[in-house]
Amino acid sequence: QVQLVETGGGLVQPGGSLRLSCAASGIIFSVHPMEWYRQTPGKERELVASITSGGGTNYAHFVKGRFTISRDNGKRTVSLQMNSLKLEDTAVYYCRTPLRNAWGQGTQVTVAS
Repeated sequence: QVQLVETGGGLVQPGGSLRLSCAASGIIFSVHPMEWYRQTPGKERELVASITSGGGTNYAHFVKGRFTISRDNGKRTVSLQMNSLKLEDTAVYYCRTPLRNAWGQGTQVTVAS
């Protein structure tokens, strides 16, 4: 059974930083591409960043240069380092493994002054 657990959300001021982590179990983590999505009320869930099993990365245009996705196969985690946070980054952030279409429960990120 696939389980993804996100941690690291919280309240931060504009311009601040947060680091999200997603711990995976029930999968051979090293072969899975991983993704971070976010969702705000009334909006579709949107892809923020992805990382391949080999470590290749892609970012949505609205986070490029500010967010960094990384993975640690030994710890079975994928992380999202978020810098220069903006008010519009406020959302629930989810990790996903597309090979199994499995989602975590999400972690709230709130950017407010």
